[in-house]
Amino acid sequence: MEVGRLATLATLIFCFCAVADAQLAVDAEFELRTGTSFTSQGRFSEAIPHLLAARGHVANEYAASFNLALCYVATGAPQRAIPILDELRGTNHDNADVNNLLAQAYIAVARDDDAFQALQRAASMTPSSEKLYMFIADACMHKQNYALGMKVVELGLKNLPNSSQLHFERGMFLSLLDRFDDARQDFDLARKLSPNSEIAYIAGAQEAMFEGKVVEAVRSSREGISKGHHNFLLLTLFGEALLRSGITPDQKEFDEARQALETAVAERPNYVSSQLALGKLYLLDGRSADAITRLETARNLSPNNPTAYSQLAAAYRKQGELQKAQDALATLAKLNEAQAEKIRSTPGERKAGYGEAAPRTQ
Repeated sequence: MEVGRLATLATLIFCFCAVADAQLAVDAEFELRTGTSFTSQGRFSEAIPHLLAARGHVANEYAASFNLALCYVATGAPQRAIPILDELRGTNHDNADVNNLLAQAYIAVARDDDAFQALQRAASMTPSSEKLYMFIADACMHKQNYALGMKVVELGLKNLPNSSQLHFERGMFLSLLDRFDDARQDFDLARKLSPNSEIAYIAGAQEAMFEGKVVEAVRSSREGISKGHHNFLLLTLFGEALLRSGITPDQKEFDEARQALETAVAERPNYVSSQLALGKLYLLDGRSADAITRLETARNLSPNNPTAYSQLAAAYRKQGELQKAQDALATLAKLNEAQAEKIRSTPGERKAGYGEAAPRTQ
């Protein structure tokens, strides 16, 4: 009888464990679906706990790991993404997507050589993927690493010499490296290769902004928008150009700028220039609380951007938050001194970024 009871107990325990394992698998698959859904919606912080719960317990471990790494890069934790991506490379997933994301993570932690090697691996697998070079170039722009950005677009143009997007990117990097005379050729090529496209109008408006031709920047960006091109970059350039033109809240152009910038922020909330420009506009309109919200977002996205602190100081003063205003000015002074030292030590190497590109992921 004792043997029979033990056998029955063992059977029950086995059945219980099997049911528990099955339920765990069901729960893990649900967590993966939830995390993947949040990732596709750009809700990266919300996705992370679900992907962590799924990882190690689902059939598609690649999806769980890759999406988790992507979320870490997108939320400013690239150091957590790197070991996950290295593990994927070592388990038969040494593909272009993994190396693309790995390059972006390396750029974020200033491992330039590793980043370029990851790009080269990805490019050897998908040499004609324009998005590959654009994603990594944008990561360089976000970190104000213009020299590496040039190497990225140069590699891209070797494989895609007629890419208007890559010529535009090279024009941006050249301009930010104080080589605007060289950049003009790339801006012109971007327009010629894709006439009447959104990149053509973006290139025209951007070139005009670098040249200080505000009226031409307004004209080019407005024309592009009127033809149905509502890319966040074009909308941001339009809003910035109108602000530079000296518009005031009582003008219809002020409403045009507000609508363009609010649309740009809704489309790409992590694009620093849109947030900064909208914050400036709200400040001009006397909406200091709304301005602070946008400017604090810009500061959090780009902590080393001096413009965010100068505008924040003004907004805090209008709200009567004098200590916060002083803190912003103190940070601004430190950033300006650091920039001056960088210029002294590497004259002509780079200028402060005219806005920053949003980090893009897969």
